[in-house]
Amino acid sequence: MKLGIIPNTNKENIINVVELFIEKLEGRDFQCTFSNHFHKLVDKNRLFEKYKFLSNKELFSKNDLIVSIGGDGTLLTSSYNGREYGTPMLGINFGKLGFLAEYEINNLDRLIEELEKGDYKIEERMTLCGECSDINKKSLFAINDIVIDKGHWPKMIDIELRIDNEDVSTFSADGIIISTPTGSTGYSLSVGGPIVNPIAKAITISPISPHTLTMRPLVIGDNQKITVRVKSAENRIHVSCDGQRVTHYNSPKKFSIYSSKTTIKLLHTKSTSYYNTLRNKLYWGVDVRKNNLKGKNE
Repeated sequence: MKLGIIPNTNKENIINVVELFIEKLEGRDFQCTFSNHFHKLVDKNRLFEKYKFLSNKELFSKNDLIVSIGGDGTLLTSSYNGREYGTPMLGINFGKLGFLAEYEINNLDRLIEELEKGDYKIEERMTLCGECSDINKKSLFAINDIVIDKGHWPKMIDIELRIDNEDVSTFSADGIIISTPTGSTGYSLSVGGPIVNPIAKAITISPISPHTLTMRPLVIGDNQKITVRVKSAENRIHVSCDGQRVTHYNSPKKFSIYSSKTTIKLLHTKSTSYYNTLRNKLYWGVDVRKNNLKGKNE
């Protein structure tokens, strides 16, 4: 199996983690290449002399699997950069939560064993795309979410929401989150949005701090088109894709957002489930009172 490895060079001790990984791969049926940006970090390290460092296009087009070493942000960036190639992605968590990058650095042996045996599954995740009425701006693309908000402006913005050209609501809020099922456990979750299984075909719309008790998150089909008209008294609107690619627009502005034809392929272990990850990393459904009572009884 050909592996293209993308380490997050901003992580402390990342070289040690990569060294450990490739040492464990020695003597096995794996061929490794690395992303170009990693070369500057290890150009004097003799352990990496035999490896090739490739451009983004070569890395994704010449490998069977892309291994992202970092956190969820690293995996999202790598997935975005390789969105045109359809190469499956695998995340090794060397960050904080690691919800998407579900393999941890302390279970590399299990990862390698599962790759050798083919004991894994590859899921196709839906993504979002969209455009703005401002033709001078680039089109939008997100794996997790597209967030339209007030930016640094301290006051709320006015939002008009339409779905398939049908009026839904007009309200004032700090912003609005348009999320994929993959992104439902991200920013959307923190504002009260629902958890959506990543294999579901749905889009979640979650208002950010709406100035009404009746404005709640909404789940719609992946074949529906969302139109958001936004007006800010500050004359600037802030839009971010996956919390990474940020653009500012003059107010007022209209955005059209819908599911993209481009999907992202993520490799997942069969040894655990999505619901196990929810319980273990987000403590979903865990009754903290049981631990408290246990401590008191002891």
